[in-house]
Amino acid sequence: MNIADDSHDGSPPFPPASSASDTAGERVAGRGNEESRIHSAYASVNRPVALTRRELLKRCGCGFGYLALADLLHAATAVSGGATQPLAPRATHHPAKAKRIIFLFMHGGPSQVDTFDPKPKLKEHDGKGMPVSAEGAAPAPGKLLASPWEFARHGQSGLEISSVFPELARHCADDLCVIRSMHTEEPDHGQAVLKLHTGHGTLVRPSMGSWIVYGLGTLNQSLPGFITLCPSSITGGPQNYGSSFLPAVYQGTAIGQAGQPVRNARLPLSSQREQLDLIQSFNKAHAARVHRDPQLEGVIESYELAFKMQTEAPELTDLSEESDETKALYGIDQPATDDFGRQCLLARRFVERGVRFIQVSHSFKWDQHANLKRDLERNAGEVDRPIAALLQDLKRRDLLKDTLVLWGGEFGRTPTIQAGADGRDHNPGGFSVWIAGGGVRGGMAYGSTDDYGRLAVDKKVHVHDLHATLLHLLGMDHTRLTYRYAGRDFRLTDVAGNVVRDIIA
Repeated sequence: MNIADDSHDGSPPFPPASSASDTAGERVAGRGNEESRIHSAYASVNRPVALTRRELLKRCGCGFGYLALADLLHAATAVSGGATQPLAPRATHHPAKAKRIIFLFMHGGPSQVDTFDPKPKLKEHDGKGMPVSAEGAAPAPGKLLASPWEFARHGQSGLEISSVFPELARHCADDLCVIRSMHTEEPDHGQAVLKLHTGHGTLVRPSMGSWIVYGLGTLNQSLPGFITLCPSSITGGPQNYGSSFLPAVYQGTAIGQAGQPVRNARLPLSSQREQLDLIQSFNKAHAARVHRDPQLEGVIESYELAFKMQTEAPELTDLSEESDETKALYGIDQPATDDFGRQCLLARRFVERGVRFIQVSHSFKWDQHANLKRDLERNAGEVDRPIAALLQDLKRRDLLKDTLVLWGGEFGRTPTIQAGADGRDHNPGGFSVWIAGGGVRGGMAYGSTDDYGRLAVDKKVHVHDLHATLLHLLGMDHTRLTYRYAGRDFRLTDVAGNVVRDIIA
């Protein structure tokens, strides 16, 4: 058979001999060299190629894996100002009435009918069964329990406030906008706390503070944009101030924890520095293997920036430069009010230095299933003077006009007595919160519950409506403040929420 017709499985045919005069040895040698060359070329085509994980994601599955990765790294460049300025102040959707928020969170659910929602019929029918409401809801179990405290009108506005808050009633009634028609769907602490903080009661979502800092940036690049003082570790824990799928730089920086006096709180800088160093070592090792990735570097820059900001905060927690008059105003060094007074004074100091969102938490004490008179009186005694001092202090420093102060818990309490004890059960159907400053009409009550304080019936305000209103006062349209994640645009108010325009000055 002619050599020119010879073939090998899957490989090209060898070329024919150059001429008939070639010797047999030359032909054999030539064939061997050519065969070696062809096998070498064939092997080079089929040689395994070393791929980085990122290249693999790009090549496999038509690149859909890389699309997912790009979405995760979108945090580095998604916000205005670029990857290295994630907290730079940003333009609002419309003119803002407020620049910042202080959220005074009363963990456990304060009783609205004992604080800011007077119910004369509750006193009139004390000890009787709960009638069917006008909404057709079934009667609540147990007998009606009148409030142990008296309500009176205060200030020029005549706003009715319980005697359990004497300082707030005496000095701040005309600054408060009490929303008496709040309601939510969540009857349990865990879900209701998450709903209030994140807009969702079961799924992990960014917190309200994270959304606000994501939308507005912050006014001081040397401090965190979101600080939470003595947050609780239960009923949501870190999720209540976490950023979820938003970039990590927008999560809250916790100072202290519930049950720990704020004077003993320290920023967790050493452990965070160790975590950051570990992340940076991974990043350097990755950079040595692949080309520079500006998105990944942007994420690391945001971590580094967040740590640098926290190193500036310890000076702010030193209250020694405050005057004795200011400390006395807040009740500092007084047994009942010292801890919460320090938290409120720190909130004012953070406001002065441009922190966008500050949360002050009163630990899980407002869940009065029993011992209502003793425990609610104690709770109010711990927060009344410091909160009144905070509002007065902000006002005299000309800060209240553009600072929103929000007070409230995750839900309210029932108007009926629980299990024969001196206490009230959870009530998500109707409760009260109040807002002061920041473009809100003071000295007014908005909405109402039924005659006994069980259900919101007039001008009802859902938690989503509250969030929408706060964002509006800060200059943001809640329907436009979105973040694309997992192929969907998410927002704080989910797919609901209406701005309560009647309370805006």
